[in-house]
Amino acid sequence: MNIRTFFWKTVIATKTTKTHENLGRLFLCFFVLLVATNAQAIESRSDDPYYSAVIMEAGSGRVLWEDHAGAEAYPASMTKLMNVFVVLDDIAAGKILIDEPVQIDRATEQIGGRQVWLREGEVFPLEELIYATLIHSANDAATALAVRASGSKTAHAERMNAKAREIGLTSSFFHNVHGLPPGPGQLPDVSSALDMARLADALLTAYPGITKYTSQSFRDFREGTPVKLTSSNKLLRSVEGCDGLKTGYFRDGGFSITATAERNGVRIIAVVMGCKSADTRNQWAERLLERGFVAVNATR
Repeated sequence: MNIRTFFWKTVIATKTTKTHENLGRLFLCFFVLLVATNAQAIESRSDDPYYSAVIMEAGSGRVLWEDHAGAEAYPASMTKLMNVFVVLDDIAAGKILIDEPVQIDRATEQIGGRQVWLREGEVFPLEELIYATLIHSANDAATALAVRASGSKTAHAERMNAKAREIGLTSSFFHNVHGLPPGPGQLPDVSSALDMARLADALLTAYPGITKYTSQSFRDFREGTPVKLTSSNKLLRSVEGCDGLKTGYFRDGGFSITATAERNGVRIIAVVMGCKSADTRNQWAERLLERGFVAVNATR
């Protein structure tokens, strides 16, 4: 039982007919438990279905509900949203073309994790790499985008951090362009549920066409011997109006999602981070999207 549940079930729910002595004992127990667990705030949430979560109304940026939303957490592959944001900025500025050919280098071929098996010397239209990055969460495609836009992964990560500051993210720092777990001597990407919601809101505002990519559950990649791009965002098929955006997972960070849906001109963003399973992540994201629509529609 976490500290919040203990308080409500043990203190607030205590009947007023109890003696002052019993109430005093209860408050003393609560105080001792609070002190004992204060230094282990993250661990105290181990019984919760998620680490942090937030519901936001897109466009206004209004937070409709949050739980631990400002706490730092690992975004994992949701990092790719910021990668693509920077690439889309370059396309909008005319620095690169969405249909220009991108040649794959050796370093990109050697990226691990989920990928589309890019090979050195292959050439793909830049937009196809965006599809692979956002639908399939392909780490090699994300790397190819970064290298084309910024010359190197390091330079692109620096631009991602500059973009984070530009749009007002306060808890985010990106060390890589794809969200893979850090190797020896490396640091992980960090963000928060609130920052990921702000990122999603800024991305959807600047480039509403992003859902062209994030709304697709499947797509073929590469002619001849295609790879089937497969989205891990199951809400695309289960939630009315859901058209994005990105899931994330690695062991230490748990299962996370930045989800969005639009109905009758209302767009809701829900972020859930640090779930113990993909099913739990999906169930809570769906629940929070629905809560968001109820909250907004109740005030219209």
